[in-house]
Amino acid sequence: MSRPLLLSLALLAAALILSLAVGSVFIPPDELWKILRGAGESTFAVILWNIRLPRTALIALAGAALGGSGAAYQGLFRNPLADPFLIGVASGAGLGAVLAMSIRWPYSFWGLMAVPLAAFLAALLTVFLVYQLARVGRTVPTTNLILAGVAFSSFATSLTSFLMIRSTNEVRRALGYLLGGISLTGWDAVLSLLPYLALGLGGLLLSGQALNLLQFGDDQAQQMGLNVTRARAFILAAASLTTAAAVAFAGIIGFIGLVVPHIVRIWFGADYRRVVPLSVLGGASALLLSDVIARVVLAPQELPVGIVTALVGAPFFLWVLRRAKNQGYW
Repeated sequence: MSRPLLLSLALLAAALILSLAVGSVFIPPDELWKILRGAGESTFAVILWNIRLPRTALIALAGAALGGSGAAYQGLFRNPLADPFLIGVASGAGLGAVLAMSIRWPYSFWGLMAVPLAAFLAALLTVFLVYQLARVGRTVPTTNLILAGVAFSSFATSLTSFLMIRSTNEVRRALGYLLGGISLTGWDAVLSLLPYLALGLGGLLLSGQALNLLQFGDDQAQQMGLNVTRARAFILAAASLTTAAAVAFAGIIGFIGLVVPHIVRIWFGADYRRVVPLSVLGGASALLLSDVIARVVLAPQELPVGIVTALVGAPFFLWVLRRAKNQGYW
């Protein structure tokens, strides 16, 4: 097993333990181990199995989705600033999810599936529109991409606000959702998220070599045997599916898809066969640690995790912006 993978797994293991242990009731690590082996104190066991474990699983999966899709978007657009949040895909998926909430789908297992489906369709439509708006011939200039993403994101946010105002009974749920609040909990939510992520992340993990070839430009990638059109469509669909699944179940959480792939590239190189899986693991770790901070910083109150990721991610984005400018992306 390679050293980067070992380090990523060690970080994820530490984040998982922290996420399971920290909360309104602290569960010591030795007690965690006993409960996971089927023993331990019963009160802790109830908290762990019914509350902490499904929440931790949901957050880890959502973080993995955001990290993986961020890496894919950056590789696909050959742009270090492309991230599900900045290019408007997260806002589009959020609009689709809030639309599904506002028409009050039944809150059952199968009703729950309607929210990610609506988010996925909206995310796919968003990325198609943003890409077409930003495109100049066969290239997608960085400025156009970001401007189109910001414009569409504002448009989607306005429509979302309109839906929230109309659906007063759903305002609290939708507002918490838009701030990245983990409004869906329990094993049903985890089980509902899994099929979407299995498809989306599975597709992204298979796309490393195609993303490497796309870095040379479409013409050269075509000469090297890649069906560029098919590869782009496949990666776009997989990344949109994973983004939509994360947004549908964990709310709009920015910057994980921007920050994590950057750190992976800086530390471990730009080979996308490595960047994508390490971003998946790193995204899970980053969102778990952000959620731990969100739980303890104003305890017993709980911050939406999207606020924490924005506080960390916004300064990082400014640094990336400056770095991209120096490297001639602008």
